[in-house]
Amino acid sequence: MSLLDRLALTARLLPALPKLTAHKPDDRTSVADLVEAQARRRPVQPFLHYGDREQSYGELNRAANQVAHWARGRGLARGDVVVLCMENRPEYVCTWAGLAKLGVTAALINTHLAGRALGHAIATSKARHVIVGEECLPRYAGAAADLPPDLELWIARDREAPPGDWPGGAQGLDAALAQQSEENPDASLREGLHSGDDLFYIYTSGTTGLPKAARFSHMRFLGMGDIAAYALSLRPGDVHYCALPLYHSAGGAMLVSSVLSAGAAMALRRRFSATRFWDDVRRHRATCFQYIGELCRYLLQQPPRPDDREHPVRAMIGNGLRADVWSAFQERFAIPVVREFYGATEGNAAIMNFENKVGSVGRFPWKVFSNARIIRYDHDADTPVRGPDGLCIECGEDEVGELVGRLPKRANDPAGRFEGYTSKEATERKLLRDVFARGDVWFRSGDLLRRDRDDFFYFVDRIGDTFRWKGENVSTQEVAEQLGAFPGLFLVNVYGVAVPGADGRAGMAALVLEPGARFDAAAFYLHARALPRYAAPLFVRLLAEQETTGTFKIRKVDLQREGFDPASISDPLFVRDDAASAYVPLTREIADEIAAGRRAL
Repeated sequence: MSLLDRLALTARLLPALPKLTAHKPDDRTSVADLVEAQARRRPVQPFLHYGDREQSYGELNRAANQVAHWARGRGLARGDVVVLCMENRPEYVCTWAGLAKLGVTAALINTHLAGRALGHAIATSKARHVIVGEECLPRYAGAAADLPPDLELWIARDREAPPGDWPGGAQGLDAALAQQSEENPDASLREGLHSGDDLFYIYTSGTTGLPKAARFSHMRFLGMGDIAAYALSLRPGDVHYCALPLYHSAGGAMLVSSVLSAGAAMALRRRFSATRFWDDVRRHRATCFQYIGELCRYLLQQPPRPDDREHPVRAMIGNGLRADVWSAFQERFAIPVVREFYGATEGNAAIMNFENKVGSVGRFPWKVFSNARIIRYDHDADTPVRGPDGLCIECGEDEVGELVGRLPKRANDPAGRFEGYTSKEATERKLLRDVFARGDVWFRSGDLLRRDRDDFFYFVDRIGDTFRWKGENVSTQEVAEQLGAFPGLFLVNVYGVAVPGADGRAGMAALVLEPGARFDAAAFYLHARALPRYAAPLFVRLLAEQETTGTFKIRKVDLQREGFDPASISDPLFVRDDAASAYVPLTREIADEIAAGRRAL
């Protein structure tokens, strides 16, 4: 990076630096204080738009107060936990905000969880009370066998659906709240609450397949909101559109916190709709929105409309915007500013792109501005590389490695704080010691990144997604970006599959075609040749559709397990045939040849 670039970026970031340390773990300020302050400052100003409903800051606070008084009446107090399982609707924020007024932690349940996973998430929260939106009752009922028997179940009515049957012993939350005071509860009821105390439990994927609860503090919420509001230049007149689930840190924490920080408004949708997204944006006059994962690809795949560029959006913020989508999306929809960032729900290191550099998550003008470093990683040993002195080795220019974030030495230092999980064992597994000096402690992100000669950082892959084939490391992210430019593809999912008798894993691409598109196996082969031979997928699977998570992350586990066996897979399968310069149908005979080692790969 040139000196002029360093100085220009420094000038841009300097106003944000105080915000990084404005909130400290030992402070007494909570999210409840922010909600009440904004309600006093702008009581009639809109906080939330939802369909035809509008909620002001004053109404948000009054509804939260009713929740707080109800919770107090149930004996809940600082340090207790209440489970919240509800789809996107205005009652969601009111509920956790009311609990926060007592210092009660809200365990935000992923509404896609079911059965054992849902039961595990609720049971490990140690909550005695569960608030379930009526729309989520079928999933809750399916997890009953895995739930503690002494839970108090409270049902929040869903105005968008007819009343259904409630489980025995369930109580109505709406009727109970209607009897509560709308006045602010005395602040003494949360006496002893610190900014570093838990506001949320946010569930992330566990290594066993069961969700684990990441701790998310008041301090983290407040600081995240200040930074995101600065990045988007949010003002009270702005409207931030949210089609992401409120149980996730992107929509439920980053977006909501930025709106509260700036005194702006949010426009909320029950769930994402690619066909209605821009109509919603125009209807609510949204000036920015948050994205994640494949959301932008879904929007880009919609048929072009004459009004694609007619909207008030001036900025978008999020992560996971792949380079093969970025420029096309920005050009088609005329979005001036893209704030791509790197970060994780439980992570202690974040990077944000303030320069609209396509494909990058951003850079820092000086190393001292960040606690993030990239260290060498050994894929075969599944561990960071250490030198003769026993310390880790920082990666050089364009060298892919694991991103780590330094933990602060002082307990009250907010910069780089890792709040961990409710499980001490899970927390310890994320820590790496003696990295660059004896006794230092760093957070392991589990993510592979690289840094170019201009100091821009790029996300490469998750460690578990990168696989090794022909002695080379293959990034599923980079292969998917290359393949994604092939005409007629709606979605690309790249992963490694085991091949009998072969070291490592061979590349496989599961493709979803656009409506009406036909798979040209020869043309796809020529397109894939732009990749190194070891990275070009050996197998191709055509899917009718691709299952994703609630935050649009592609599911790979089942596809990896199913592999390339034509006897058990009904989808069309293809194998790379270099002699034919095409991908040819994978027959039972060819699969047997591969398994027996009689076919060169």
